[in-house]
Amino acid sequence: MRTVWYTILALMAFAANSILCRLALRGGTIDAATFCAIRILAGALMLLLVTAGARKQSPRATGSWITAGMLFLYVVPFSFAYLRLTAGTGALILFGCVQLTMMSAALRGGERPHALQWFGLCVALAGLIYLMLPGLSAPPWAGAALMALAGIAWGVYSLRSRASSSPLAQTTSNFVRCVPLVLAVNLAARAQFHAEPRGVLLAIASGAIASGLGYVVWYAALRGLTASRAAVVQLAVPILAAAAGAVFLKEILTARLLIAAAMVLGGIAAALFGRKRVIR
Repeated sequence: MRTVWYTILALMAFAANSILCRLALRGGTIDAATFCAIRILAGALMLLLVTAGARKQSPRATGSWITAGMLFLYVVPFSFAYLRLTAGTGALILFGCVQLTMMSAALRGGERPHALQWFGLCVALAGLIYLMLPGLSAPPWAGAALMALAGIAWGVYSLRSRASSSPLAQTTSNFVRCVPLVLAVNLAARAQFHAEPRGVLLAIASGAIASGLGYVVWYAALRGLTASRAAVVQLAVPILAAAAGAVFLKEILTARLLIAAAMVLGGIAAALFGRKRVIR
C-alpha cells in the first residue's frame, strides 16, 4: 500500500506541473523564462534540504553537466510550449515522446521487439501524427515542437539517470547545475520579464512541490515498482493533466485529443506489455 500511495502522489505531482505552468502563463502572471528559472531554483533548494536532512551522499559527487543540460532542454521548452498548448495536449505530447525516446534507445541497445511491441509503437506514433494533422483542433506547431523537444530531452535524462546508485543525490546535483543555465535564459529574455506574486508562487509550487518533492516521492515509489510497471503507470499523467485542465482551467477536451490519447497511450501500453527478445 505504501508503494501505491507513493505512486499516486508522484503521478499527481507530475500532472500538477502542467497545470501550475499553464495556470501561471495563461493568466499572464509571469513570463515563461522567469517561470522556469524560479521552478528550477525552488526545486534545487527543496532537493538540497531533503538530501541534507537524509544525510545522503553529497550532490556534488554525482550528476554531470551533460545530464543537467538534458534537464535544461526539458524545463525551458516545457515552459515556452505551455504558452500555446492546453494542459492535456502538452502532457500527451510530452509523455508520448518520453516513452518513444526510451523505447528507441532500447532498440539501439539490442532489444528486438515482439510483434505486439511493433504494433504498439506504430499505433502510438500514428496517434501523435494524428494529433498534429492540420485542422481546427490541431495544436500550434511551435508549441508542439517545443514540447516534443522537452519530451525527448526528458527521455534522455531518464536514461542517463536510471543506472545511478543514488538517484536523489544525482537529481539534486543536476538541478543545482541547471540553475545558472536557466538564469542565463532569464537574462537573455529580460525584455519580456514580468512576474506578479501569484505567478511567482505558482512557479515555486511547481519547483519545490511538484518537481522537488514529486521526485522524492517517485524515487520512493520506484523501490516497489518494476521498470515496466513504472513506465506503464506514467501513462496516467496525460489523463490526469487533461482532466485537471478541464476542471481547473476550463479547457475543452476535443475529440481529436481523446482519440490521439487513446492511440498514444494504448499503443505505448501494448508495447510495454509485449514480450522482448534481447540480443546477447
